[in-house]
Amino acid sequence: MYPHRGGPHSGRSEFSNGLFQQPLIPQCYDYNYQDMAGVNSFHTPGLNRLPTYKWIPPHPSSTAIPSHVPPMSSGRKRQHDQFSPQHTKRQRRDSFSPNGPPSIRSPPPHPLHHLDQGVADSLRSPLTGFDCLHPRPQLHFHPEGPVVTERPTSLRAFANDKLSIQMVEVFEACRQRPSDLERKERGRALLQQDIQHVFSARLFMTGSSMSGLGCRSSDADVCLVIKGKKKNDAIPVLAQLQRLFKKLSYIERPQLIRAKVPILRFKEKGSDLEFDLNVNNTVGIRNTFLLRSYADADLRIRPMILVIKKWAQYHQINDASKGTLSSYTLVLMILHYLQTLKEPVIPCLQRDYPECFNVTMDLDAVPDGSRQVPPYVSRNRSSLGELLLGFLRYYAQEFRWDSQVISVREAKALPKNNLNREWKDKFICVEEPFERNNVARAVHEEKKFNTIKSQFAESYRTLNNRKDLNSILPVKAIIAKESSGDKGFL
Repeated sequence: MYPHRGGPHSGRSEFSNGLFQQPLIPQCYDYNYQDMAGVNSFHTPGLNRLPTYKWIPPHPSSTAIPSHVPPMSSGRKRQHDQFSPQHTKRQRRDSFSPNGPPSIRSPPPHPLHHLDQGVADSLRSPLTGFDCLHPRPQLHFHPEGPVVTERPTSLRAFANDKLSIQMVEVFEACRQRPSDLERKERGRALLQQDIQHVFSARLFMTGSSMSGLGCRSSDADVCLVIKGKKKNDAIPVLAQLQRLFKKLSYIERPQLIRAKVPILRFKEKGSDLEFDLNVNNTVGIRNTFLLRSYADADLRIRPMILVIKKWAQYHQINDASKGTLSSYTLVLMILHYLQTLKEPVIPCLQRDYPECFNVTMDLDAVPDGSRQVPPYVSRNRSSLGELLLGFLRYYAQEFRWDSQVISVREAKALPKNNLNREWKDKFICVEEPFERNNVARAVHEEKKFNTIKSQFAESYRTLNNRKDLNSILPVKAIIAKESSGDKGFL
C-alpha cells in the first residue's frame, strides 16, 4: 500500500515507493506472528518501526523422509449422537483400522523436494503467539488426550508417500508468507490511522490472513469495531468510509457490497491485494482466533486445509455467492473430520478450554485467550495423503447429510431432528461455533447440493485408485497460478 500522502509514480513497481521493499525469496520462512507486534494493535506503531520477519537459513542438506510411520490404534468410537432409535453409533475410523481411511503404500525413501530442515522448522506450530511478550506455555499433554513421548516437529513425519509429498509441495508453494502478512498489516495500520479521523474505532485483521490458513493470493479481511454501533448500522458506516476511501491515494475502487454481512471491498493501488472491510461483525474476530488455535494444534492442519481449499476451488464448489460452500464452511468440515477420527488429530478446544473461547469475552482479551491453550499431542500418525483420502471418503460415504449437523464446538455430528425447521430444511448443516447458526445456508439449491456430493464421491474414487494428487488437482498449474497472483479459475 502507498501512504495516503502520495500515490505511486508512473513506471515504478508496487514495492518501489519506499514503504515496501521487494522481499528476497528465500528457501524457507519463519512463519511466526510473534514478530508482528503491531497486528491488530489499537495504538499502531510507526510503520518504520514495524518489526521485520527473520529469515531462517535452510539446513545445508536435506533429509530423506521415512518410509514408514508406526501405527497407533484405539478402541474409541466416532462421536455421533443417535438420530433415530434404530440408529446405532458407527465406529470411529482411523487409517490404521481395517475400516479406516485407506492406507497409502509408502515408496522407497525419497527426498522431500523443497522441504529441508529449515523449512520443517519454519512449519513448526507457526502461530505460536500473538506477540513476543506472551510466549506459549510449556508443552504439557491434553488432559483427556493420548499420552505420547514427543510431538512431531517436521512434516516429514507425515509425508511418507507420493500423495503426501505432493500435498506438501502445494502447501509450500502456495501458503501465505510472512512478507504477505506484513504487507497486509501495513495496509491495516494505514487504514486505521485514516479511519480514526472519522470514527473512534479499532480495525482488526481477521480471516485466513490472521488465522494462518491463507494463501499468497488470499484477500485481507478486516473488521472495524465501533463502540455504540450495531451490525445493522453497517451500511451508513460503510457508505461514509467509501467516500473517505475515494480520497485516499493508496486505495482504488472502493465498492459497497450489500450482502448478508455488508462489506466495503477495495484494492491496494497498483497491486492485486484486495481488502474486505466489515463493521462490527465481531464473531469473525472470535472464530479467527479459534481457527488459529486449531491450526496450531497439529502440523498437518494447514497443509490439509490449503490443499482441500484448492481442490474445492478448482472443482467450483467453494463459492458461497454461487450457492456452494464458503471457505469457512469447508474449514469447519475439515476440522470436524479430524476431531472425530478414532484417534483424533485435533481436540475439541471449546469443550476442553471453555474459558479460552468464551463468547462473552471482551474482544481485547480474545487473542490472549487463545494463547492460553497448551499444545496438543495426537497419537494419530496418519500421513497427509491418508487424511485427505479419509476426508473425501467421510463426506462421500459416511456422513449423513439428511440427518446430521456438523459441530466443531462439540466435536461430533449432532442429530438434525432435535433442531428447529430452519436447520431441517437445509441441505447442508454446519454449526457456527459461537453464534450456533448454519454457516452452510448458502447451499439452498438441490442441484448445487448434488454437485457438491458428487464431487466428493468422484474425487474419492479417483484419488483412492491412483494415489496421485494430479488426478483430482492440476498441481503444477495450481502452483503456477498462485505464483502469478492470478485469483481466477484455471
